[in-house]
Amino acid sequence: MRLAAPVLALTLLLAGGASGVAPIPPDKSAVVKLQICLARRGFSCNAIDGELGRKTKVALATYCAVNGFTEGPRAYRPGWEARAAEILFPGEKDLFITKAVTAEDLAQLVRIPKEPAEKAKLAAMGYQTVEELFAERGECSVALLRYLNPGLAWPNPPVGASVRLPNPSRYHDRPAPKRFPYGRADVLRVSLSRLEITAFDEQGRMIGLFPCSIAAKKSKLPPPGEIQVKTLADKPNYTYTEARAGKNGRIGRYIYPPGPNNPVGASWIGLTLPTYGIHGTPFPEQIGRAESHGCFRLANWNAIKLRSMCEVGTSVVIEQ
Repeated sequence: MRLAAPVLALTLLLAGGASGVAPIPPDKSAVVKLQICLARRGFSCNAIDGELGRKTKVALATYCAVNGFTEGPRAYRPGWEARAAEILFPGEKDLFITKAVTAEDLAQLVRIPKEPAEKAKLAAMGYQTVEELFAERGECSVALLRYLNPGLAWPNPPVGASVRLPNPSRYHDRPAPKRFPYGRADVLRVSLSRLEITAFDEQGRMIGLFPCSIAAKKSKLPPPGEIQVKTLADKPNYTYTEARAGKNGRIGRYIYPPGPNNPVGASWIGLTLPTYGIHGTPFPEQIGRAESHGCFRLANWNAIKLRSMCEVGTSVVIEQ
């Protein structure tokens, strides 16, 4: 039963629907609103970017299938994506917010050096630009951030500059619950073929969909099967091991401090399969490719949300 919703969604998406309607040229602002509404409900397109790409279509089709929008005026129809926000989410409020650049924002910026030994000396692997910082706050691409704020001096507008951002928080109008703010996952499913992680509650209902990256080498892919969540870490550090011994014959090992530019990003879900985990990344635009060293990468904001859904012992099913 847990597989029925995503399979139906992808069938709708890839078959093109029964109507055969040609796609409507998307309006960027309408697509941004759709992406924000989907993100608020746990169905992520990865980075909000205003582009009607595959990840957005999958998130939309899956949301419609999970919520029974397969018949009637709100059924999924290829071609109406540019109007989907107003059809599916009428009356949705506060889709954008405005934040001012503060002195504290500028004070936390760092320069990430290239050498591992120098990275290990940092107090934190923080953001390198205001642009990076605000794009993560809005769960959006840098390109969209600039599109929404064309007059600012990017990448580092000054203190006091007002920045318009998407507001994808589920709790834009009320306090978030302290425990499982995005719902409690009973099962996570990692699809190696669809490059996504889905979360299901105890009733088998999908409560989250997050695009991911997997290992580039097939030899690094884990075998299909069921494992469990072993550890959960907020702001993890990272141990870097050099591939070759130095002149002294030793292999260097360096502990990188926490931060969004840490190789495992802002969150870590350790698995009972040795050396494997689900984690964030400083490069959200690369999500959805087969390029990691073995772990499953999510955009930092999605890694944080998924970790908040889990606990030690949560089931993780790896499937083709």
